[in-house]
Amino acid sequence: MIQMTDNQVRTSVRHLVEFILRGGDIDNRRGSGKDVEAMQAGARLHRKIQKEMDGSYAAEVILKGTFTVGEVQICLEGRADGIITTLEGVTIDEIKGIYADVNRLEAPVPVHRAQAMCYAYLYASQQGLDKISVRMTYATLETENIRYFYEDFTLEELTTWFEAVINEYGKWMNFLYHHRIRRNQTIVRAEFPFAYRTGQKKLAASVYKTIEAKNRLFVQAPTGIGKTMSVIYPAVKALGEGKGERIFYLTAKTITRTAAEEAFRILQDRGLFFSTITLTAKEKLCPMEKCDCNPEVCPRAKGHFDRVNDAVFDLIGKKERISREDVLEYAEKYQVCPHEFDLDLSDWVDGIICDYNYAFDPNVRLKRDFADGISAEHIFLVDEAHNLVERAREMYSAEIRKEDFLAVMKLVKPYSKKLESKLSRCNRLMLELKRECEDWKLVESVDHLALAIEGALGAIEDFEEETPHFGSQEQLSDLYLGLRHFMNMYVCLDECYRIYTEHCAEGFKLKLFCVNPVNNLEECLKKATATVFFSATLLPIQYYRTLLSDRKEDYTVYLDSPFPEEHRLLAIGRDVTSRYTRRNPDEFRRIADYIRTMVQGKKGNYLAFFPSYRYLNEVLDILECNFPAEIVAQTPGMSENEKEAFLERFSDEREDSLLGLCVMGGIFSEGIDLTGDRLIGVAVVGTGLPQVCTEREILKQYFDETLGEGFAYAYQYPGMNKVLQAAGRVIRTEKDRGVILLLDDRFMREDYQKLFPREWTKYAAVREDGFGEPLSMFWNGDALF
Repeated sequence: MIQMTDNQVRTSVRHLVEFILRGGDIDNRRGSGKDVEAMQAGARLHRKIQKEMDGSYAAEVILKGTFTVGEVQICLEGRADGIITTLEGVTIDEIKGIYADVNRLEAPVPVHRAQAMCYAYLYASQQGLDKISVRMTYATLETENIRYFYEDFTLEELTTWFEAVINEYGKWMNFLYHHRIRRNQTIVRAEFPFAYRTGQKKLAASVYKTIEAKNRLFVQAPTGIGKTMSVIYPAVKALGEGKGERIFYLTAKTITRTAAEEAFRILQDRGLFFSTITLTAKEKLCPMEKCDCNPEVCPRAKGHFDRVNDAVFDLIGKKERISREDVLEYAEKYQVCPHEFDLDLSDWVDGIICDYNYAFDPNVRLKRDFADGISAEHIFLVDEAHNLVERAREMYSAEIRKEDFLAVMKLVKPYSKKLESKLSRCNRLMLELKRECEDWKLVESVDHLALAIEGALGAIEDFEEETPHFGSQEQLSDLYLGLRHFMNMYVCLDECYRIYTEHCAEGFKLKLFCVNPVNNLEECLKKATATVFFSATLLPIQYYRTLLSDRKEDYTVYLDSPFPEEHRLLAIGRDVTSRYTRRNPDEFRRIADYIRTMVQGKKGNYLAFFPSYRYLNEVLDILECNFPAEIVAQTPGMSENEKEAFLERFSDEREDSLLGLCVMGGIFSEGIDLTGDRLIGVAVVGTGLPQVCTEREILKQYFDETLGEGFAYAYQYPGMNKVLQAAGRVIRTEKDRGVILLLDDRFMREDYQKLFPREWTKYAAVREDGFGEPLSMFWNGDALF
């Protein structure tokens, strides 16, 4: 983690050594490749070791030093696990908890040793010591067995070594310093690139004030207001004034990443010097037929860390706007893994456009930015923030299946009795839970199972070291990564979790279910100096505040729609519903007649959204008989090409009308932009309620207990968000005119209308045989209200 103010750089000892001294291969087969140090799970044992030391041992000693390299001052800081002072001398202690058997370690991990050497240099040089010792303390998490590695150094040896490291680091910091001088000069001159639309200036001012106050902001802003530029521009201005280090534009959808790229490009084309990158998924960058990151299969993996820093320094010095093509070109030139190269490049740019995962997911997030000891000054711009609730629940939940233990246990049986025994214990404990569970069951504690999993993880790491050419490596690796994630989430368990077991189609599972992700997200949000959550459907605001950032001091802004009210007809079908008890041929026919009437009202393109594929197909069967327009329907598992072909049908130059049938909450419910005559009407069938299932019922129970709003938080609010997203596909610019048809009598109820956007104040409550009249009046331009 790097923090730069003027010509002063603040960084951690750990970041310094992990960046400058890394080397070797990418290897997903070995425990070391999965990070030999068990970070979260090792914290308890770490503290225990410190407490057992005698009075000569000082724990958690903060060490700092400032060094000038070129035009830059580097402020280095870290925390030594322990400093031992005796009559014989001083020893720096560095403690690492690992899953593997410590007796298998032949030497300290190089970056661990380098970290201890940095602490030794800082302490010896500041205390005037001619010599100092280093002790690497490794402890196996399951057995708590400890192994020590000792090494003695003179101050002269440490000085020579450290100066080489800090000078190499200084090369990078001087590049960054000069880059930011040039960047900030252009930011001062940068102006908002368009005439402000209604609400845009208020939004931009709110974002700037939030960053200035180092706070968080929730923004409900209607579609078409120009949210992307309105949040990026003030963030860039704040960056130029030293109010932040970098901008993370966080998204859930590819199309919103494209909008952010375009906004930065517009500013860059107008003279802004500002480096950006969009992070791309590994599968889309990997040059191999299969992503198998080990040096025996992939030539890019072999020696990757020996070459990658040269590749990064070359590219960042030549490109301002780093594209996917640039990443692939330079990865080929230097023969490095393009995915890891992509992530490394993100350390050296001003703006990063990426998926939520890179900031929030404990398995994916950029560890140099979000798993470091130093708080960062990042600016988070969280687009389509309504998606973050469910995404965060997934990130911070973990599940294991009994069948996975059993399958791998059988595979390793001929090779390792030790690993078979460890997996067998996990399997037996899962079997005990299975016998106590009829359908699904809440569980109070899984402490005994967690202890057994720690043992299994260590045994897997030992096995991988002993048997590198094991034939079922992929299956073993999948189990290992799943168990690692389970243990990382186990140490996060608090009142926001529920543990449950369940018999399901894939077997018997145990899940650590994160019902409210607010505490986990808070740990990530602390890494940002300011965060802006924005969406066109952040309603009700309190729901999202409860689940994303529940702080009283957070700001909230609600922006009114800039579009004329008379450009929209909101109609509610009061004689139909999607309730399961009313799903019958007569109800499907009435829904079809509503949609037929809407399409006959005016030639154009329309979308209709349904609660499920089954419901969609029931109505499709009826509509296909003498329908006055072409029909195209979404199908399960559509590819990117099929999705693009679907959207290309919605041309504003068609000679006939078109009706697209889609599933609510699916790929066409949000993130598509059909402006003007490309879309003039949307029908939404039902209230979008999620299907009743185990997890929805657990959510309902939890929020009943904590807030007294179980049904709303588990079903109604998530459902209404899908409705608002679907309805938001129509009327996306000031010139658009269109129809929104809500087909469910529940929309007439007060509890649903309280969830409507402010601009939905006037609506036509209609019946099937009376919908044609207000529809005709709307398209004729006659006053309805």
